[in-house]
Amino acid sequence: MFVPAIKGQGTEEQQKKWLPLAYKFQIIGCYAQTELGHGSNVQGLETTATFDPKTDGFVIHSPTLTSSKWWPGGLGKASTHAVVYARLITEGKDYGIHGFIVQLRSLEDHSPLPGVTLGDIGGKFGSGAYNSMDNGVLRFDHVRIPRDQMLMRLSQVTREGKYVNSDVPKQLLYGTMVYVRQSIVADASKALSRAVCIAVRYSAIRKQFGSQDGGPETQVLNYRTQQSRLFPLLASAYAFRFVGDWLNWLYTDVTQKLEAKDYSTLQEAHACTAGLKAVTTSATADAIEECRKLCGGHGYLNSSGLPELFAVYVPACTYEGDNVVLLLQVARILMKTVSQLTSGKQPVGTMAYMGKVQHLMQSKCAVKTAEDWLNPAFIQEAFEARALRMAVNCAQNIGQAANQEEGFYERSPDLLESAVAHIQLIIVTKFIEKVQQDIPGHGVKEQLQNLCNVYALYILHKHLGDFLATGCITPKQGALANEQLGKLYAQVRPNAVALVDAFNYTDHYLGSVLGRYDGNVYPALYEEAWKDPLNETVVPEGYHEYLHPLLKQQLKLSRL
Repeated sequence: MFVPAIKGQGTEEQQKKWLPLAYKFQIIGCYAQTELGHGSNVQGLETTATFDPKTDGFVIHSPTLTSSKWWPGGLGKASTHAVVYARLITEGKDYGIHGFIVQLRSLEDHSPLPGVTLGDIGGKFGSGAYNSMDNGVLRFDHVRIPRDQMLMRLSQVTREGKYVNSDVPKQLLYGTMVYVRQSIVADASKALSRAVCIAVRYSAIRKQFGSQDGGPETQVLNYRTQQSRLFPLLASAYAFRFVGDWLNWLYTDVTQKLEAKDYSTLQEAHACTAGLKAVTTSATADAIEECRKLCGGHGYLNSSGLPELFAVYVPACTYEGDNVVLLLQVARILMKTVSQLTSGKQPVGTMAYMGKVQHLMQSKCAVKTAEDWLNPAFIQEAFEARALRMAVNCAQNIGQAANQEEGFYERSPDLLESAVAHIQLIIVTKFIEKVQQDIPGHGVKEQLQNLCNVYALYILHKHLGDFLATGCITPKQGALANEQLGKLYAQVRPNAVALVDAFNYTDHYLGSVLGRYDGNVYPALYEEAWKDPLNETVVPEGYHEYLHPLLKQQLKLSRL
């Protein structure tokens, strides 16, 4: 985020000065925004940057303990510079949060500069995981920087101390957010597909129960309980991959529109990327843990690769925007869109379905048989009706409150569910669109169609209450969807291993003895066990001091 921040908020002159230094690693930068007392509420940050006209510079200061910068990656030990976010104060007025480039350490001996106190915040979740990242703490004691180290693309302070907004629109910041969140969604697909690859391959190797007359036991992957837990995760991995590819296109589209000074789709793009970041990261974190359980006891071993993968991935639910906070931002935009439906203003992009409000509020699902749920038009309309009706219900309930903010606060749990419904509609839509394209390879399109239907019907089954409560489908249609889902699992089963092999991950990248491509799991597990440092000695340390006296009954017992 150090480089994107300078790119997005720095002037051309600042970019020419600082970016080459960063690209060549002549300086090492970090992004110092989050504080001990404030994370999601950026406007609540306490660090100050006070302009001093006598020296033509800013004084960066941490006025309270809670204003200490806390969590920036690379800060603890490595970084020499930071983009520091602080409250800009000039002529006695607070102009809110702005970015400043601040040198933290000497480029000669790496020691902290005067007035700078910094270090690492300590161990984090997991044995390895993010503990290789030097997340840091940083405090300033009246540290002075030149005025031109304020990032001045969007606003600036003159030599006389006047605060001036530039003619560059603040909407340009959306471009950076779309880029970062697009990459997070792509990472979700990679992490989930790794976990699913391990679980599917191991489930095909592992055999348990079912032996008849001394014959072979049953592959765990053949049990319907295993399939009903695992195959929706496999489908999700593909779904997130395709929606991530689409987000990549969206970033390019947003960038081109920004350059053309077209800001019409920015709000919708922000809602889309924020919501997808929240939904995909939460689902992936839960799915990695589920894959560990699906691998039984061996999944708990570090050598399975799953504990480390979970520990490394789970922070994604919090960094770059807490998922609940992001979903509430999506909900606000949904409520605004609903309020504009009567004005004749047509929703755009992924919210275009809301323009069909009269039809979707009254439509009845036409499904009559289980096979009808394989019709993408029926699936699409059910998801659109659910998302729209939940949003409209929330808007109506908020309208009954004493004021809008109070209503939003009271209905925030419902708003979260409404936002999730909207984002799940986007994922289903992009999966359907992908399947409807010309796809090369014999039988590939059929398999992707199966996975698309698994994902959609699994989400419908999981959130059946939403679909029933809003009247989008009947209980009978919900039962038919579940019946069809079971049939789809049977169709996915013969190609399950091939579908994870298609991710083309090397054994080195997977880092799992359970997910080996050659399936040689048990010898690998046995071999890995002997590499443990505890096995470097046959008789353990402490034997003569503790175990030997205990075994010989020579320990002195307390009179108590």
